[in-house]
Amino acid sequence: MSVSKQPIIFCDFDGTITNSDNIVAIMKHFSPPGYEKIMNEVVGGQRSIRDGVGKMFALLPSSQKQEIVDYVMNTAGIREGFSDFLALVHRHQIPFYVTSGGIDFFLKPLLAPFDIVEDHIFCNGADFSGEHIEIVWTHPCDEHCQNDCGMCKTTVMRQFSPDQYERILIGDSLTDFEGAKIADLVYSRSVLTDKCVELGVDHVPFHTFHDIISDFGQRIGAIHS
Repeated sequence: MSVSKQPIIFCDFDGTITNSDNIVAIMKHFSPPGYEKIMNEVVGGQRSIRDGVGKMFALLPSSQKQEIVDYVMNTAGIREGFSDFLALVHRHQIPFYVTSGGIDFFLKPLLAPFDIVEDHIFCNGADFSGEHIEIVWTHPCDEHCQNDCGMCKTTVMRQFSPDQYERILIGDSLTDFEGAKIADLVYSRSVLTDKCVELGVDHVPFHTFHDIISDFGQRIGAIHS
């Protein structure tokens, strides 16, 4: 890590902070007719994340909002060591941002116990005023990204100059890979690890946040020693 730059952390939510990918879990559990085709097209790259996620949630009635929240709260699970990692980050006054393609109505209740600053959480919104759920894309791609991400993680990261910040990304899926390519340090698991290996992007694999604490703590110690 650099002694001249401010470390800053961008952390995915679904499958990273939580043990499971909540959007996938929601769709499989509530199983609205037609979701599987859309999901397969997103995974296969025939449909953008923004388009696919928007279309899948549009299959669910707004009246199911609380049922969906209750399901996620009861099943998602927080990855081991997350609280300890936040304590380490706060102790060293390192800015921590959640950058998620998830939706605020189930994401924020899960994060509520962790006292993360409201404007440090980047995610999508939802409108329940109609018959079906409508996803609201409050953080779209900038002119540098053509991936139609929905919630564009690289757009958020580019708000923090690489000349001033050492940008650290924590993630697990293909939605994190564009961010991994511009990050100074990547902590990866699952599909993101596979993609980093395939394309030669430096990364540190992890399973729990205790693994990240072990590596990151040493890096911080090296700076201050």
